[in-house]
This record gives sequence, C-alpha cells and structure tokens, in this order.
Amino acid sequence: MKTKRINILPYLLMGLVALIFLFPMAWTIISALKPEGQIVSYPPQWIPQTPTLENFTLVLQKFPFMQWVWNSVFLAIVSTVLVLVLDSMAAYAFGRLEFRGKKILFGLIVSMLLVPIQAYVVPLYMLFSTLGMLNSYTALILPVCANVTGVFLLTCFFRSIPNELQEAAMIDGCNDFTIFYRVMIPLSKPALSSVAIITFISSWNSFLWPLIAIRSDHLKPLPVGVAQFMGAAGGVSGSAPQYGISLSAACMAVLPTLIVFLILQRFFVQGIVSSGIKG
Repeated sequence: MKTKRINILPYLLMGLVALIFLFPMAWTIISALKPEGQIVSYPPQWIPQTPTLENFTLVLQKFPFMQWVWNSVFLAIVSTVLVLVLDSMAAYAFGRLEFRGKKILFGLIVSMLLVPIQAYVVPLYMLFSTLGMLNSYTALILPVCANVTGVFLLTCFFRSIPNELQEAAMIDGCNDFTIFYRVMIPLSKPALSSVAIITFISSWNSFLWPLIAIRSDHLKPLPVGVAQFMGAAGGVSGSAPQYGISLSAACMAVLPTLIVFLILQRFFVQGIVSSGIKG
C-alpha cells in the first residue's frame, strides 16, 4: 500500500511566522495584567506574579476613555457609510457607464493611491483652517470620504459582472439608477463588505490627521487619546509614562475592529478575491 508523504516544512514555517506575529499581542495582553513595577522588571517575566485589573480600572476612571471610544465609533461608522455610498456610485460610473475621459479620470484617481497623507497634510490643514472647520467632526470625516481604494476595488468588481444582466434590466425598462440600486448593489455585497472593513479599520486607526486637526480633548478619537498616555509632563497623565495603562488601553482599543473583522471576514475574503484578481 502506497503511503502519502506529508511535507511538514511549510507548516513549521507558517507556525513560526504566526508566533512572530502573535508575540507582540501576547506580550501586550500579559503586560497589561501586571503591576507597573513588574512590566519593566529585568529579566522579563512571562507569567505575572500578581495579576491585576488595576490598569484597566485606571484607564476607565481617570481618563475620558469611553468618550474617545464613542468618538472613534461615530467617526468610523459615519465615514464607512459615506464611503460606501459615494464610492459605489463613482465605481458604477467607472465600471459600467461610458463617458468621455473616463480612462484618464480613472487613471488619475487610481494614481492617488501612491500619494501618502504626509504629502498633502499641510494643504489640507490650510484648507480646513480657511473654512473654519478645524477642531470638529467634519474635519475628520470629509477627508476620509474620498477613499480611492474603495473606488478601485468596487470598479474592478462592477466590471466583472456580466453585461447580460445589465442588458436584461435595460430591456425590462430600468434606467441607470434602477440598475445600480436593484441589480448591482445586491450583487456587490462581498466587495462592499471588503470596502467597509478597510474603511472602518483605516478610520479607526487614523492618527496623523486627527492629531493635527483636533485640539479639544473631548473630540479626540481613541488613537490620539491613547497616545497621550505615553506623554510625560505634557501628557494627559501629567506624570512619567505609565506603560500599564497604555497597554491596557491598547488592548481595549483593538476589540471593536476585531469584532467587525470577525463578523465580516467571510465577505472580506470573497470581496478581495473577486475584485482583486479579475481587476
């Protein structure tokens, strides 16, 4: 009887890579459960001698952590909804309609993927300062609505839909908006889920622009607020950096994005495969 040989080398390599990626997260969670003195002790200890939830309690009691969470949740949800609406309409135009200059305009929009925010943050600040919109939710939401990645992914997905569906809808008397609303959107749930996850996580983790645009403590999103824990005299804590509360805040900050990803991960994979490969 012929036995099938199993090559365990790929599994060992994948396990090693997984451990490398999991190590920072495991160390963060374990350190958040330690008293401040044990976090910086040498040699480092994996198992806390006296596990405690004091760091989590201090974060919730001494800082406006829940207000920062609410700000991030509000900004992420509103930004995601606006991006889905605007990007899907733009992508439908690029993917299914014909108009003069479409290829040039789409090329210009896609080329914006190569421009980092550091390249245009100063003009962006001057623009919002002139409009008097700094230090407001509007300053954080409007720049995110121009999501080029979403336009690119959805355009590729719309182009992969057979023309027969659109032609059949036109024969039934549907106009472009009806085809978009009743035919294309229901078929685009995997791609829309991918864009929703990308936008939600991107908005949730946004740091540089909120750090520049927001001054009021009660308007700051969670990443900007958590970063202040590491500040010395000028930070929120008003003292030396406290690693325990910083790590416990980081653990709690990850939970919403983790929940969103676990709920939509099936659609996320389908959307990336269908829009990325066929594009």
